[in-house]
Amino acid sequence: MRVRCATGPVAAGQDPAVLQVLLWRRALDPHLGRWSLPGGRLRPDEDVEGSIRRQLAEKVDVRTLSHVEQLSVFSAPDRVPGPRVVATAFLGLVPSDVDPVLPEDTAWHDVADLPRTAFDHGDITRSARDRLRAKLSYTNVGFALAAAEFTVSTLRDVYSAALGYRVSATNLQRVLSRRGLLVPTGGTAPPGRGGGRPAALYRFTHHDLRVTDPFAVFKPPARTRTAATRPRSRQRS
Repeated sequence: MRVRCATGPVAAGQDPAVLQVLLWRRALDPHLGRWSLPGGRLRPDEDVEGSIRRQLAEKVDVRTLSHVEQLSVFSAPDRVPGPRVVATAFLGLVPSDVDPVLPEDTAWHDVADLPRTAFDHGDITRSARDRLRAKLSYTNVGFALAAAEFTVSTLRDVYSAALGYRVSATNLQRVLSRRGLLVPTGGTAPPGRGGGRPAALYRFTHHDLRVTDPFAVFKPPARTRTAATRPRSRQRS
């Protein structure tokens, strides 16, 4: 199972969970050979969202986006060599049950271990990561990451990957159910290799972005927060 994002981060639902971004290797100067976010120039007959959808389809064969939103405008005078270029970045999410075929010059990369990127695309990627993590707290944007139907444990893996820390399946189900975001389908997932009771399948109530709790903030477990703020010398001991 994978959860993908086209122009910002993508979560791969494996253990340990990682956050990834779709990058393609530049074939032209400047920054020949460096990895970059898919993008290009705006045509006279299209708006910016239409442009990014076209760029993704043409350059990296990504055609199914479950959610697209404008991330920010990046306008530092020296962000690219030569004449000044202002970029409008978008966050695009690909559902986990869609598996686009990628060209040879395109690959998913761990956000925590990015290769050398072109221009300011590393900064753009980290901004997208932060936007996604924030919106998982107070909106229903998880619908855009999950498959059409899923078990609670699978959904937990999706959230864990995107947030960057392990999430409790029980707590996640309680929070999302309290907000009215999950609906049981009445079906069950096939049992795993170990057998056991089949897990119930759920789906999201809505498949458009909605603010569900404007003041909610998902936080990592206390031990995770403590370890993150502990001096490195203590972490090694």
